[in-house]
Amino acid sequence: LFLCVFLAVHLLGNLQLFLPEGQAQTQFNWYAKVLSGLPMIKVAAWLTYISVLAHTILAIVLGLRNRRSVGTGYQAKSPTDLAPWYSRMMGVLGTVILLFLIVHMSDFWWPFKSGADIGVDADGQRDLFGLVVVEFQKGWKVALYVLGVLAVGFHLAHGVYSGLRSLGVSHPGYARWAKRFGYVFAVVVTVGFAAMPLYFYLSGQL
Repeated sequence: LFLCVFLAVHLLGNLQLFLPEGQAQTQFNWYAKVLSGLPMIKVAAWLTYISVLAHTILAIVLGLRNRRSVGTGYQAKSPTDLAPWYSRMMGVLGTVILLFLIVHMSDFWWPFKSGADIGVDADGQRDLFGLVVVEFQKGWKVALYVLGVLAVGFHLAHGVYSGLRSLGVSHPGYARWAKRFGYVFAVVVTVGFAAMPLYFYLSGQL
């Protein structure tokens, strides 16, 4: 759930990319500069890194434990056979997301944090917006980002519901709404993040 909050906040901040170009560049670069300097954001960032790492390790450990506990296969169909395909492919989707995160951080986080020469805007701020524009002119990079975001969406469609169930939302009425919320949240996050690379790529092709 902490990671879901992070995604929601990250999406809201990135919506500034859709402002008119001059305003988007100035405002987004200012936003990135302010956020990177706030102690609270630095703490939240480290909590996010730790959460992603912990989530990955726990998923691997639980997956191996479940595989060992099952041993030989069941003769009857498991209830999971009736579950959506993405709920049975969390390991694969998680691996795609992990690789996507590595690419994403090497494209934007590392150049911005490491002091690499990414240029400056008219106000003398490090031009993270310009870097976004340049990266999303590459068709293969846009396809990779859309694929990664789709994996995030499917992961969320199952993960939000499962997380709420783990917190005790098990009453049939509440569980139904928890599942719907998970689907809606997954769609909003997927469409919101996928729209960004597509917007810059298509804008550059016109």
